Amino acid sequence: MKKILGYPNAWSVAPGETLRFMVSAYGPERYRADLVRVICGDDDPDRDLYREEEIEAPFNGEYPGRRQSIDAGSRAVVPDSPALAGLRSFTVQAWIWPTTPDKGEQALVSRWQDDPAAGFALLIDAAGALALRVADGGGGLTEVGTGTPLTARRWYLVSGSYDASTRELRVVQEPMGSTLENLKAGSGARRAGRDAVTHPGNAPLMFAALPALLPTGKPGSRSHFNGKIDRPRLMGRALSEAERVAVAWDPISRERDTDIVGAWDFSRDIGTDRIRDLGPGRLHGRTVNLPSRGCKGHNWSGREQSWRHAPEEYGAIHFHDDDLYDAGWDTDFEYEVPDDLPSGVYAARLRADDDEWHVTFFVRPPRGAATSRLAFLASTVTYMAYSNYQWTLHQRYAEVAESFWTTLERSDVFLQEHTELGLSTYDTHSDGSGVRFASRLRPVLTMAPRSSLWGFNADTHILGWLEAKGIGYDVITDEDLHAEGVALLEPYRAVLTGVHPEYYTTPMWDGLRTWLARGGRLAYLGGNGFIWRCALSSQVPGALELRRAEDGIRYRDEEPGEYYLEFTGEYGGLWRRLGTAPQALVGVGTVAVGFDASGHYRRTRASFDARAGFIFDGIGAEEPIGDFGILGGGASGSEIDSVDPMLGTPTHALVVASSEGHSPNTYLVPDETGFHHAAMDGAQNPDVRADMTFFETPGGGAVFSVGSIAWGASLPHNGYDNNVARISENVVRRFLEDAPFPMPDG
Repeated sequence: MKKILGYPNAWSVAPGETLRFMVSAYGPERYRADLVRVICGDDDPDRDLYREEEIEAPFNGEYPGRRQSIDAGSRAVVPDSPALAGLRSFTVQAWIWPTTPDKGEQALVSRWQDDPAAGFALLIDAAGALALRVADGGGGLTEVGTGTPLTARRWYLVSGSYDASTRELRVVQEPMGSTLENLKAGSGARRAGRDAVTHPGNAPLMFAALPALLPTGKPGSRSHFNGKIDRPRLMGRALSEAERVAVAWDPISRERDTDIVGAWDFSRDIGTDRIRDLGPGRLHGRTVNLPSRGCKGHNWSGREQSWRHAPEEYGAIHFHDDDLYDAGWDTDFEYEVPDDLPSGVYAARLRADDDEWHVTFFVRPPRGAATSRLAFLASTVTYMAYSNYQWTLHQRYAEVAESFWTTLERSDVFLQEHTELGLSTYDTHSDGSGVRFASRLRPVLTMAPRSSLWGFNADTHILGWLEAKGIGYDVITDEDLHAEGVALLEPYRAVLTGVHPEYYTTPMWDGLRTWLARGGRLAYLGGNGFIWRCALSSQVPGALELRRAEDGIRYRDEEPGEYYLEFTGEYGGLWRRLGTAPQALVGVGTVAVGFDASGHYRRTRASFDARAGFIFDGIGAEEPIGDFGILGGGASGSEIDSVDPMLGTPTHALVVASSEGHSPNTYLVPDETGFHHAAMDGAQNPDVRADMTFFETPGGGAVFSVGSIAWGASLPHNGYDNNVARISENVVRRFLEDAPFPMPDG
C-alpha cells in the first residue's frame, strides 16, 4: 500500500528558481524528505543497477504527515453577482447530451448550498430523469422530476422554471428530433412549492456539479455531470412554453433582453478556462479541471470538422466526473535550486514507514546557457501522456495486445483505489469517452525511479550508461523545447533522445528540425518517436492535450468531428498524416509493435561505407548486435522503426544495420496496412524490422537513429560493456567532435 505521495509545481527548473513540493501522507504521521540525484532507476535486485546519490539540501529532514484531498471532476463556475442575488422567478435551460444518465444524481445548472439547503438546482435525479430542486433555507425543499429516464448520448432540451407568484415548479425534457408541436406542448412535470426559493448567500452559479465541502474543510464539488452542455440560459421569470422553445433555438444572445440573466456561449474562448456570458449582466466564469471544449453542439451539421471554421456549431463543453487538472494541494516545503547544482535528474525522496516515493524533477543549466556540449532531451511531454496509465487494468484484450499476463505493482493498486488521481491519455473516462488531457500538477505514479521500465524509468538506463562512461551532459526537457524552440538547442553540439519520444507539439518539431538544419547532431536512441501531434498551452500550464485522429494505434477512438485540438486549433493525429512523417526528421518511423520478445541487429553492407566507419569501431563484421537486453532479451523490440523513402527518409541515408528475430506477436502498425491480412507478423514479414540509420545534414551535422525502444535496456548488459553500449558511445563521442560531417557527393 502506498503511504506517501507528492508532486512538484514544475518538472523543469533552472538554478536560482524555486520549486514547491506538495505531499500527502496516507496514514503515517511523519515522513522524511531528502534530495537525491537519480542516476539509474531500475531497482530489480538481480541486476544491481539502481543508483541514486544523496545531496545536502535545506529541506532535508522530517515533516508532519497529513492527508490532502483532491477535488476531481470538471465543472464551470460563475461568481456570485447582484444579478443572481436578486433572482426570484426564473427559468433555467440548456441543451444537454448525457453520457451516464443512470449513474445517479448529476447537477446541470445550479445555485445551491447544502446547509441550510437553499437555492435551485436543475439536475438528473437518482432515477436518471430530469428534475428541478428548490429550497427556502429554512427546511422547505421541493423537487419535481419528469420521471422519464434520459437516454445516453442523445441531445435533449432541458428546462426548469419557478414562478414566485404561483410557487409553481415546472421541469421539461425534450429529445432532439421531437416535432415543434411536441416541443411547444412540452413533456414534463409541474408541482406547487410550499415556500419561495431563498437564494443561498454568496453561492456561485455552477454548471455540471453541486458545491460541497472536502474532508479537509476546503470548498469542493459533488454530483458531477458526465456529458455535454450547450447554450445554457438563465431568465429572470418563468417562461411560457413558446418562449422557452424560442430562447432555446434562437442563436442571438439577446443582450438587450431585460429578462435575460445569463446567456452563455461556450464556443467563445475555446482553449482557455474562460466561459463567456453574452447577456446584459456579463456573468463570465471559469471552467475547473479541464473539461473538453471545441466539442460538437446540439446544432452540429457535419459540414465543418474544425471548430475554428464553424464555432457556432461547437458550443458544447464535455464534462466528466473524473477530469483533473490541478490537485490543488498545499505546499509542504520549497527548494531554491543553488547556482552550483549540476544539471541532471533529481528527486525529493519521501520516506514514510516502510514506503518510499520520489518526486522527480529536472535541473536544466542556467537559462540561455549550457554547461556541456551534450544534452539529454527528457521526453516530458510523452511522460505526461502516459501519466497514471491504467489502460491494461481495464481493457479486456490488454493481455492479448501486451502478450503477457497483467501484473499489478503497488502503484497500480493505489491508482485503482484512488481514482481521484486522474488518468492518462491512453485511458477512457468513466463515461467511455477518451481522455484528451493529462496534467503533471498531481502525483504521477509513472514518473519516478523504482517504477515500471517504461517512459521515464526506462530512460534512466541511458543516464546510467552516460555516467558509467564518464560522458558529461546537461538535461533539458520537452517543455523547455516547446517554450524556447531552437534557441534551447543552439548551445549544444549534440543531443540525445530517450527511448520513447513519442509525442511532439508543433513548436517542438519546428525547433528540432531547425536545429538539425543548422548543423545539429541528434542521436535518436529509441523507437516510436515523433509520432503524434499534441499541444501545450501557456493558458493552461502543466497540461497536455491529445486528440487521436483517424489512424495509428489509437487505444480509443475520438468523437467524430472533434479531431481539432482545443489548445491550438490544429488538426490532431499522426504527424505522418499531417505530411511530416518521422522519416523526414530522423530517417525512420514506426512500423511494428510487439512486447513479448525482442530481436537483434545485423550489420548491412552499408555499414562498411567509410562514412559510417566510426559507428562500428570495435564491432565485428558478423557479430549480432544486441542479442541481449532487459526488454524482451534483445535490443530491437517493443516498438520499432524503419526507413521509408516515400515518407521522407533522405536519399543519402545509410541503413547500417537491420533487425531480425522478431516474434509472431510483433505486428505491423495500422498506418502501415491498408487492410488486415495474413503475414503481418515479425515471423513472416520482412517489413517488421528496425533500421539503424545514419545520415549527414547540410550544415555539417548528422542524425543517428536506432529505431527501437528496447535499445536503451540493452545498454547495461555486462556492466555497460557490450556492443550496444560501444556503438552508442562511438556515435556520441564522434558527434561531440568539432570536425563537420561532409555531405556525400551525388
